[in-house]
Amino acid sequence: MNSDIRKILEDVKDGNVSVDDALLAIKKQPFEDIGFAKVDLHRAIRQGAPEVVYGAGKTSSQIKGILDTMIGNDIKTILITRLDKEKYEKISTSIDMNYYEDARIGIVGKMPEADGIGKIVVATGGTSDIPVAEEAALTAEAHGNIVVRLYDVGVAGLHRLLSNMDSIMGASVIIAVAGMEGALASVVGGLSDCPVIAVPTSVGYGASFGGISALLSMLNSCASGVSVVNIDNGFGAGYLASMINHMEVKK
Repeated sequence: MNSDIRKILEDVKDGNVSVDDALLAIKKQPFEDIGFAKVDLHRAIRQGAPEVVYGAGKTSSQIKGILDTMIGNDIKTILITRLDKEKYEKISTSIDMNYYEDARIGIVGKMPEADGIGKIVVATGGTSDIPVAEEAALTAEAHGNIVVRLYDVGVAGLHRLLSNMDSIMGASVIIAVAGMEGALASVVGGLSDCPVIAVPTSVGYGASFGGISALLSMLNSCASGVSVVNIDNGFGAGYLASMINHMEVKK
C-alpha cells in the first residue's frame, strides 16, 4: 500500500501536483489539539492508515469532536472500535455512520477499494466467537482487504474446517478466533502455508478463566507461523493482517 506522502511525490513527478501544493500538503500540522485529545493527522503518512478511534471510555461528545476533526482534515474512512449502541445513536444524529452492533464498530465514510495482495480468511471455532471475529473482519475491510469469513468451523467438528480447504490454502493471512481451549489456531496453522494470527476469546466455561486458557494454548501452539494477539482483540488481529496483506518490497 502506498502511503499518502508517496502518492504526493508521484503526483509531483507526473505533473499532477505543483511543488508548492505538495509542500503545503506535507507541511500540514501532524496533529490537532482539541483539548481532550490530540488527533494524529499524520498517521496515514507514517503508517499507511489513519488513526483509529477507540470508543470505550470516551463520551459521545468526545468521540464526535475527534470525528469532526478527522472529517475536517479530509480523512475518508474512519474506524471507531468498541462503540456501544447508545453512543452511536447520539453521534449519528449529526454524523453519518454505518454501525455494526455485534462487532461494536462504527465506520464513517466509504469502505476503500480492496488493494491487498490476497485474501484474508477469518475463521471462528464457534458461533459465540463471531462478535470478536467481526471486529477483525470489519477492521481488515476498512483498511482495504478482501475478507473471507469461515464461521463455526471449530475442532469439535473438524470436517467443517476441512470442507473449506480451498479458502484456507488460498489465503494470504488467516485470523483464527476461538475460545474454550483455543485449538483452532494450531489446526489452521498445520494446514496452511501463510501467517496465522490467533485471537483467544473470553468464550468458555469456568476453567477457561475468561480466555486465559485459550491464550496459553495459542501461545504454546506447536504449529509454525502462528502469532497471538490479546484476548478478544479482534481489532489488533484485523489491523496486523492488513499490514501483512499490504507488504511491499522495500527498495
